[in-house]
Amino acid sequence: MSESEVAGSDIYLQPSVVFEQGRSYLVRARSGHGKTSLLNFIYGISGQYDGEVVLTENGERRTESGERRADGATHPAALFFVHRFATGTATGSSFSPLREGMANARTENELRTRVLSFMFQDLGLFPQLTAMENVQLKNRLTDFKSDAEIEAMLDALLPEGKKHQPVATLSLGQRQRVAAVRALCQPFKIILMDEPFSHIDSENARCVADMVMGEVGRQGAGLIVTALDAIDYFPFDVTYNL
Repeated sequence: MSESEVAGSDIYLQPSVVFEQGRSYLVRARSGHGKTSLLNFIYGISGQYDGEVVLTENGERRTESGERRADGATHPAALFFVHRFATGTATGSSFSPLREGMANARTENELRTRVLSFMFQDLGLFPQLTAMENVQLKNRLTDFKSDAEIEAMLDALLPEGKKHQPVATLSLGQRQRVAAVRALCQPFKIILMDEPFSHIDSENARCVADMVMGEVGRQGAGLIVTALDAIDYFPFDVTYNL
């Protein structure tokens, strides 16, 4: 996107933006205006931006090399600083500062199984596997939930018997609920959710939100949700207009 397209953004082109562990954020924008891109930058799967994404630990701001910043600023553990952020270039450096900034997350795998969780907009489910198998596959990487806990979570969000059906046979809204459960099957300091309710009715959306906030609270984690407009399923601390 051009600078004129993001001139009014609360995030893009700003001197810095902070996402703190323990707080909930809504990032809203119309379709095609960079919501998914922003989460991809934070998660480290796209470097198509100009700026810097930094994850800190123990209140220390760290540089891309992992050294403490000269400004000496301190903040709560596990948060992102986004500096002069803009899309459209390939000069971003998402993974080095994230990886080096967390002493207990030295690899990309550890970062994505212990620090960041992501409910993707395209869900990323395996259609030939059942809902239960999709979640179990993720859980094998983290050993975070028991099978009984996973079954209880799916039973709370899906009609009876659906958890043992191939994902290909489920509605899009049901698949979104499966993806939400899968995203909760790991320890995390911040969870990213990309338009999680786009195909879910309000009653089921509230059930998903309650489950997510319960896990976020237990882990003392942060939450970043993208949406086309305001949503009231989460108690957001901050709303950014992208």
